Amino acid sequence: MRLTPTERDRLLLRSAAELARARRARGLRLNVPEATALIADTVCEAARDGKRLAQAIEEARGVLGPDDVLPGVADVVTEVHVEAVFDDGSRLAVVSAPIRGAVPLGDDAPGAIVPGPGAPQPEPTVHLHVRNTAAVPISVTSHFHFFEANPRLDFDRAQAYGMRLCVPAGSSVRFDPHGGAEVGLVPIGGARVAIGFAGLVDGPLDAPGAKDEALRRAAACGYLGATTGTAAPTAPTSPADASGPGAGDRAADDRADDRPEGDPA
Repeated sequence: MRLTPTERDRLLLRSAAELARARRARGLRLNVPEATALIADTVCEAARDGKRLAQAIEEARGVLGPDDVLPGVADVVTEVHVEAVFDDGSRLAVVSAPIRGAVPLGDDAPGAIVPGPGAPQPEPTVHLHVRNTAAVPISVTSHFHFFEANPRLDFDRAQAYGMRLCVPAGSSVRFDPHGGAEVGLVPIGGARVAIGFAGLVDGPLDAPGAKDEALRRAAACGYLGATTGTAAPTAPTSPADASGPGAGDRAADDRADDRPEGDPA
């Protein structure tokens, strides 16, 4: 006998539901897969009996009570989706609150994720005005070495050396085409080693001469804002406020890389 994938899924669901019925008949309380299978199968059988969608959903809601399932199951099985074949065609049934009368355990449920105390957000140590000279939006993520951000962003690169955006981890700041914005920066923490990004550092940020060399590379590659002043030593808590060697030549603007939205590779 040849069965379609849908028919095979239906038989698998039926088998799981029959196992759940047998275990409940022995006095066992059902777990998440068993409860889900039994509720979904009830919908499918009601549809096969010729009942309408609303009737099938209501019947499925009454098949299990709080005493039929293990503690915490009602916190996990809050909604069951199943596609069943009714007299008027295949319909998706959504059974919300499928375990009638169950009281969720909330944070006391087994396996519940309880967030710890949030770490205070640091205050910016440097404020910079950033101008996007590109014709496309540019986004910079929270822990990107801001000094190495897209070369079409015009800002004081020397002040941004060893710094990142002062925004929550995983978030980003978007700079609109030909627009400007004020951003706050904080020093990169940890071992203060920058590997990758745009390849302007690729090593310890505070190594002797690292900042001067990074500014030289940035200026040579046409990074805007990398040729203002003279580079000075930097420290994790006191970013320098000058630029590297090669000052005064802004002809590199015409060589800036027009990259699409996002951090430079």
